[in-house]
Amino acid sequence: MLKKNGIKAKLAAGEELFGILNSVASPLLCEMFAAAGYDFVIIDTEHLLRSPVELEHSIRAAEAAGITALVRIPLDDHALIGRALDSGAQGIVIPRVSNAAQARVAIEAVRFPPLGRRGITGGRPTGFGQIAIDDYTAMANREVMLVLMIEDAAGARNLPEILAQPGIDMILEGALDLSIAMGHGSDIRHAAVQSVLTRISEDCAATTVPFCAVPRFPGQLETWRRAGVRAFLAGEDRGILFRQLSAHLKQLKSPATSSISNS
Repeated sequence: MLKKNGIKAKLAAGEELFGILNSVASPLLCEMFAAAGYDFVIIDTEHLLRSPVELEHSIRAAEAAGITALVRIPLDDHALIGRALDSGAQGIVIPRVSNAAQARVAIEAVRFPPLGRRGITGGRPTGFGQIAIDDYTAMANREVMLVLMIEDAAGARNLPEILAQPGIDMILEGALDLSIAMGHGSDIRHAAVQSVLTRISEDCAATTVPFCAVPRFPGQLETWRRAGVRAFLAGEDRGILFRQLSAHLKQLKSPATSSISNS
């Protein structure tokens, strides 16, 4: 059954929140993120092949554990957007949004009439009929989040027009794709890339739409905090797991550790 969206409430209260991108297909990990204290998880279907059943179980695991589950879906896959929401996702993340027309398409896919064109069904979202359809559609339009990713210079340039579209709940930066699109490869620290990210943040600050930053290097988190940013994506689980597992093994294999274990 659709519930009150925890991160929408925290954003409205001005609280700081942290999320993580889930690229390892596992309901158990979604539950673990909640236990670790994350506020939200973005379950990726843009770059990851997932079965519909696994996606539904991941959403259900997040719901049961009390973490807000968002699903990242390619813009043109309206069927997957609808199925993710009907499975209980509390939000949709749309990558590579470059103009207001694309934003309107996303809004229409996520919102029920009169705000959009999402289709209605029964089942889990309505508690198998416990919530009246009219009450459910009103609640879904209020509680479901639509997050748009800005990942190229055109999206950054057109952001004021994008933000003018009603129904957008958060803007998420994609610095790596932005850097590549701008011709700077993986150099996300490039001054031109950082300048665009700052402008994206400032455009959001001029509206009521929050900006979600991805701190990637030392000092960046504090810089964003000083700029008034309160929503953060802590990174991707696949990379975090790999780095931590590698560091743990390296520590175990180090001469100092070996000498301690043998003493």
